[in-house]
Amino acid sequence: MSKLTVIGQRLYRGEVSFNFVGRWKTWYIVSGIILLISVGALVGRGLNLGIEFKGGADFSLPAATCPVEDARAVSQGETGAQTIVTITGSGTVRVQTETLTPAESSVLAGLLADACGLEKEDIKYQVVGPTWGAEISAKALQGLGVFLLLVTLFLTLYFEWRMALSALVALAHDLLITIGIYALIGLEVTPATVIGVLTILGYSLYDTVVVFDKVKENTRGLTGQSVLTYNEAANLAVNQTLIRSINTSIVALLPVLSIIFVGAFLLGAGTLLDLAVALAIGMAAGTYSSIFVATPVLAQLKSATPEMKSLSSRVLARRGQAQRKNADSGQESGDVGALVGSRTQDPLERRQPRKVSRSKRKRG
Repeated sequence: MSKLTVIGQRLYRGEVSFNFVGRWKTWYIVSGIILLISVGALVGRGLNLGIEFKGGADFSLPAATCPVEDARAVSQGETGAQTIVTITGSGTVRVQTETLTPAESSVLAGLLADACGLEKEDIKYQVVGPTWGAEISAKALQGLGVFLLLVTLFLTLYFEWRMALSALVALAHDLLITIGIYALIGLEVTPATVIGVLTILGYSLYDTVVVFDKVKENTRGLTGQSVLTYNEAANLAVNQTLIRSINTSIVALLPVLSIIFVGAFLLGAGTLLDLAVALAIGMAAGTYSSIFVATPVLAQLKSATPEMKSLSSRVLARRGQAQRKNADSGQESGDVGALVGSRTQDPLERRQPRKVSRSKRKRG
């Protein structure tokens, strides 16, 4: 049996426990710092929107022999605006410019062909208008709104509204962190990125629901006893599902990291990189939020209810009585021991014969 399995079993039985819920201030501070950095990056740097969202012309130069600097100089000299030139893993030079007319695009394609030793027919180019990106954004927001509405209804009916609210807080946390990292690093936002961001919502929700389902199981009939508070029962649920969450995250991240490494860097599939990076960031954030954000938020909301306040008072009162009883028992044991010692010691001392000095014995 592996050490991880043993630890998982001990966590499930409650023999080992990490105080995730009780240290909510620490996790909130960590999340707050990350969110502050993300918001700062969004406000300060903004998102690096791809050509699909802001519009422009895209030129692909396969097996180009010219350096990036030459392609950029030709493009900027013709358009008079900033041009983005990159090289994919397959060696194709990609040139992105501002929006051009078909005639202007044809002229630039010819100039790039001459500069890079290619035939004009070998260069593939397309012009994308900003309205297409706006339609994608609108549909993505529509899909997000419908998704959040259905999620709220499902969690409210299956669990309760406090769990639904906690799950939405965790989802917003994951979304903001993912988008903020994109802004901070300067990764290009493409339609594949949008797909990846929408996909991580489902993963984050799945991990949160797993923990909440265990919380629901542990807190069923909780008010009928005086042993555990709601926070302690919720913390036990997090510990019981901790190994499962870690294993699920690792298993899910391995193929995504493989896509990033093999599909993007070795094969040069840019679309795979956009999708995989969003998935990797979102999965990591989703695992973190289900443990350190969603459950502590739920515990705080639930502990504020009158029945859970009453339960906490009963549990604390019972523990206080037990401590006083143990203290009194210890004191009584000590007193009895002292009394017994005094009663057994004095008589023995009195029975011992008194010593007579030698001078008295000689005189006698």
